[in-house]
Parts: sequence; structure tokens; C-alpha cells
Amino acid sequence: MQQGELVSPFPPAHRRLGNGTGNQPATEWEQRYRRTVITSDTVTTAFVVAAIGNFFGARDAANWHEKWGILAFGTELLVLAALAVSRAWNPAVLGQGAEEFRRLGRAVFTATVVLALGGIALTSRNIKLWIFVAVPAIALTTLTARYLLRLWLHRQRKEGRCLRPVLAAGSPTTVRDLIARTRKFPHLGWRVDAVCTTDGRGLDGEHVDGVPVVGRLADVANHVHRDGYRVVAVTPDPHWSPDRLQRLAWNLEGSDAEMVVAPVLMEVAGPRLHVDTVLGLPLLRVSMPTFTGGRRVVKEVVDRLGAAVLLLLFAPLMVLVGLLVVLDSRGGAFYSQRRVGKDGREFTILKFRTMVVGADRVRAELADRNEGAGLLFKLRRDPRVTRVGAVLRRYSIDELPQLLNVLTGSMSLVGPRPPLPEECAAYGPDIRRRLLVKPGLTGLWQISGRSDLPWEEAVRLDLRYVEDWSLALDTVILWKTLRAVLHGQGAY
Repeated sequence: MQQGELVSPFPPAHRRLGNGTGNQPATEWEQRYRRTVITSDTVTTAFVVAAIGNFFGARDAANWHEKWGILAFGTELLVLAALAVSRAWNPAVLGQGAEEFRRLGRAVFTATVVLALGGIALTSRNIKLWIFVAVPAIALTTLTARYLLRLWLHRQRKEGRCLRPVLAAGSPTTVRDLIARTRKFPHLGWRVDAVCTTDGRGLDGEHVDGVPVVGRLADVANHVHRDGYRVVAVTPDPHWSPDRLQRLAWNLEGSDAEMVVAPVLMEVAGPRLHVDTVLGLPLLRVSMPTFTGGRRVVKEVVDRLGAAVLLLLFAPLMVLVGLLVVLDSRGGAFYSQRRVGKDGREFTILKFRTMVVGADRVRAELADRNEGAGLLFKLRRDPRVTRVGAVLRRYSIDELPQLLNVLTGSMSLVGPRPPLPEECAAYGPDIRRRLLVKPGLTGLWQISGRSDLPWEEAVRLDLRYVEDWSLALDTVILWKTLRAVLHGQGAY
């Protein structure tokens, strides 16, 4: 471990962790981070239980030890046991995607059910307090604490610390794509330290995008046992037959490495992927994307109610912004524009006016200065943008009137970017899949860089949302939108 690299209890991941024995433990920072999460869950649970017990138990001090003390101690043990059983402390999920929070939610739900059944069996009158107050409070505090720990971990990873060393094994082209993605999204915790290819050579001789090629695909297991990589990322290559993949999995036994195989359908993930066994063969089943049904009804209800609540909440701000827009430059407060929605139906979108009156008419004169990607027209320093408009655009305040579009059903809170009619006219069949769902006030494009994204990446994100949509994904996007808006990255 490098000394002085991180003034915290979590040291950086090593590029070489092996001890030559074939038994590599998890990196030290992973173990310390896991102990920190366990301590955090225990302390927050004990704090909530003690606070509720002291507040309500003081009213019944005579029976404190008989009733309140037993219930408080039992609730704490029950929640911690549920976390352990749900594997909510597994290092593989800590700091990784939504699975960590899903397991946390499953543990809390399990504890609630067991507590309710126990209360019925014991005919306890005080059990409702612990079910409807204590357990939800525990869930909220532990979730908040874990989220703060995750923010800290992601910050360390962006600085090159607390990363899992990865050995990528596949064709040089697919490995290069994996390297590019891990560098673009360091918060995911992967760092490709070495590469194995079919012939032991890379795109640049002995390297692939600056990462050394250490051997052939047949040598992957030997390198893992010797050098202690934490992840073996298998990318597409003709070499990887089912028999060879199975043999690699067997050869990795005894190491602490996690084997990850990239599917051919790179953009299909989440709830649409299922692993089934048919006639003794493991098969990856891909279900059809859902555009109707119960979940879509829930999304509609959440959209309408959410838009109504947000309009009431932001009404004072919207009135103030409207006045500032009118006072800053000649013209009205709002700007309307035709956009294309679900199934290619056009609708009128509403925004606060951020440009001078007649800005559309002079767009052709600025065409040679276009900085937008693909079919988009964007200028970082657009002379048509007003002073107030620049501020509104930076923090996406100009898009608040679109809540009216959500309320009336032409848009959704989360979805692909609403395109212009002239953009749709140039769409190919694949890009037109964006129109299978309602456009959104925010989406994957919003939390991934907005106008800074290349056109191909923006399209890929929109299509990924269409293919992999879920209520959980919507929740994550809405949560991350707040941070993206506050940072103002890619907004101009």
C-alpha cells in the first residue's frame, strides 16, 4: 500500500495483491469499508431505538424494563439480523448501484413482517409504535447514512482510490470499450490494470489504450491467482466457447476474484434479463420491453400527482422567474415550441423564455457556429440568450413550466429528451424507438452530461431507457437529477 495517499481508514486498492498462495483476500479498503457500514447501521439503529424508547417509555416508566426495554432491544436485534440474512453487508454490493439499497429495503420489510407477527402472537399493544414509527425511522436513518458513505466512496474513486483491480479478457476492441467506460465512470469502482487477449497482443502492440497486455486468454486464471485481481471481466471474443468459460470459472475457484461476463446484448439489462435452465442448459432469457400494464399505470399516477405537487411547491418561484424574464428583456415570460411525443404525436412544450424575441429567425445565421452533437443545435455562448436566461438554463429553471405538460399527460417526469419535429424527420428506424414512450422532464441524458454528451451517447442513453425502463430506474434518475441540476454541468 502506498503511504500517505489517503488520510482516511480506507487505503487505495493495490495493483498487485497476490501473495503467490492462490488465496487472495479482499482488499483491505473493502474490508474496512464493510466494517464501517456495519458500524453505521448498528449505531443508527441503536440511536433510533434509544430515542423512541426514551421518549415514549418515559411516559410509562414503571413498566420500562418489562415492556419498552424488551421491545427496544428486540427491535434492534431483529433489524440487524434481517440485514445480515439479506446479505446487505456483502462487499460485492456495497457502493454498487441500486442492489445495496434494494437489499436494505428487503431487510427492513422482513423485520417489519416478523415484528408484526410477533406482536400478534404476544398480543402486545405497544407493537404498533415499533412497526409504524421505529422501523421506518431506522430505514430512513440507515439509508441516509449509507448514501453519505457512498458519496464519500465515489469521491475517493474519482481521485483514483478505493478501486477494484480488474483483469479484462477478450478481443482488443471490446476490451478497449470496457476500459473507456471504467475511466468515464470511476465511481463504479473498476480499474482495468491488465489485459489478456487471444494472441497476447493488443491494439498498440503490448498495450490496449495504455493498459498492458499480460498474456493470452488461456492464461487468465494463472494471472489472477498470482497477481490477485478482484474482478475478471470477460468481454466478447470468438475464443470464449461455453466449455472454455466454464473451465475458467472452475480455475478461478480458490481466488477472491469475481468473474463477470459481458453479454452480447450490451444495452439490455435490469428487469428484462433472466437466467433460466432449460434442458440442463443455462440460458439468458430477454423479456420484451413493457409499454403497457400495471407499472405504466403506476407511472401515470406518479407523474400526474408529482407534477401537481411540484407545481404547488414551485408556484412562488415560477411567479418570480416570470417577472424577472419580462423585466430583463422585451417579450413574454413563456416560450412555446412544437415537440414530438409518444408514438410521433406532436405537442406544444412550455418553457420560460431564455432568449430574445425572434431568436428562431436568426438561427440560420448561426448555423456555422453550431457546437451541438448530431442533430442538436447548441452554442455554449449563444448571443441570443438573455442575462436572466443564462442563469435559468444553467440550473434548468426554464424547464419548470413543463410540469404543466406532465400534468396534462403529454410528457412524463422521466423519459427520453423531447425532440424537435425536424430532428424526428431525420431519425432512422432504430432511433425512432425513442418515441415508444413519453418524453421526460428529466432522464438518463439529464444526469449524464446533457448538452456535453456526444449525439451517439445521447441516443444510446435514450434507447437504453426505453429498453430497460422500470419504476426503480425512474426513482434513481429523479434522485440524481437534483445533483445534476445543482452542478449545472452540460447546461447552456
